[in-house]
Amino acid sequence: MAIRRICKYGEKVLEKKTRKVDFAALKKDLPALLDDMFETMDAVGGAGLAANQIGLDLRLAVIKIQREGEEPLSIVIINPELVERSGSLYEDEGCLSFPGLFAKVRRAAKVKVRALNEKGLPIEINAEGLFAKALQHEMDHLDGVVFISRLPLLSRLKLKPALMKLKAQWKKVDESKMKPARL
Repeated sequence: MAIRRICKYGEKVLEKKTRKVDFAALKKDLPALLDDMFETMDAVGGAGLAANQIGLDLRLAVIKIQREGEEPLSIVIINPELVERSGSLYEDEGCLSFPGLFAKVRRAAKVKVRALNEKGLPIEINAEGLFAKALQHEMDHLDGVVFISRLPLLSRLKLKPALMKLKAQWKKVDESKMKPARL
């Protein structure tokens, strides 16, 4: 297992729709990749991580939700499709590719998602609240959409100075030794 470098806002890989996963071709490498993704997400306290956030052009993501008084719910979604949505949430949202930045984003309160799990089996997920929000956020990543794109224009304009400041901080970090892995 290894902690992977998380791509930051401004990197082109975050703006590109990911390619569908050929499960049979990835099956051998998938357990190690998923271990790395969960370890990376856990190391920075995230609730979800899409493959393109670690530089991989793959339509897959991991999510771990901690519900009060329960064991964490860890889930893998491969080639997910949003098939139903209802209701509305308007809550603060952050992103591992935008460390330290939070903004109120409107999302569906309930969703139904179809995907493959880590064994390549079809699954259907009915989620609400934080779990629904995490699914939508990660699926947006897989479509090349970052969460600030969901904000009204005025809100995005107000965030511009904060984004420029964050980008300057990120550039100071020596990332020459932490290149995204390729499969």
